[in-house]
Amino acid sequence: MAMVSMAFSLPTLSYPKYRRVNRHSGMAHASVNQEAAASLGVKVTEGEGNLPKVVLTSAGGSEADIYLFGGCITSWKVANGKDLLFVRPDAVFNKKKPISGGLPHCFPQFGPGPIQQHGFGRNLDWSILDSGNVEGNPVITLELKDGPYSRSMWDYSFQALYKVILNTKSLSTELTIKNTDNKPFSFSTALHSYFHASVTGASVRGLKGCKTLNKDPDPKNPLEGKEERDVVTFPGFIDCIYLDAPNELQLDNGLGDIITIKNTNWTDAVLWNPYLQMEACFKDFVCVENAKIGNVQLEPEQSWTATQHLSIG
Repeated sequence: MAMVSMAFSLPTLSYPKYRRVNRHSGMAHASVNQEAAASLGVKVTEGEGNLPKVVLTSAGGSEADIYLFGGCITSWKVANGKDLLFVRPDAVFNKKKPISGGLPHCFPQFGPGPIQQHGFGRNLDWSILDSGNVEGNPVITLELKDGPYSRSMWDYSFQALYKVILNTKSLSTELTIKNTDNKPFSFSTALHSYFHASVTGASVRGLKGCKTLNKDPDPKNPLEGKEERDVVTFPGFIDCIYLDAPNELQLDNGLGDIITIKNTNWTDAVLWNPYLQMEACFKDFVCVENAKIGNVQLEPEQSWTATQHLSIG
């Protein structure tokens, strides 16, 4: 197998025939060699609000859009053109607030806490570090590092790497957080995943037996419990954390699709639907999120990696 030497630390992926484009470290707007990148199924273009986005196209005809602002995947279309992700109609693309939809990052904090809700990872420009191709399927790695904005609320040096791999029927991500500081830090994180769905027909399998923290009715004092259902549905407002969740769930989106959600090292799951709090769109999506609710402690030079693999039959 032809191996590629990379300047960053990621677990080796056992993919054959890896082609790559030159690295573009630190380039917030990704001046990728367009001709070379396009041949690998990677295209940098202008998205909503004139924000730069990357379009990945697989050999099998699937497509994914990734905005560099927030490092946010906003679209995953399978070969028939059906988008399996959801962006809320109130989403704005002006950098004044995070993109509401797709797969936003919650880092270095999930939920409320000492810094802004869900952290700053979704409010900053990520840069393209590397791009390539695996047997006709595009691969791209984005990078986020600390700067004055992040340090104003979380005074640590870090490197976040986000690898995205698009295949004909799957979308895989790999998030690595590295402590590049000279002192330890801790963080929590999640992928706040929005899936296009019919909320009345949507359901999730695989959570039975998990300890739950139900944030309804009082998010500040979640009710502890245990999930007894084989199939969890969305009959109304839901905001529930599932601790020590299994590494595979199945989402029936109520629209004829079964999405398998596999992960490594995302130890928890979150289900969310705002119901009448977002009357304009709550019927059209559900959030099934992979999360790390408990703090991850990293010593200097240590790193933490978690993967997510979304697939459709």
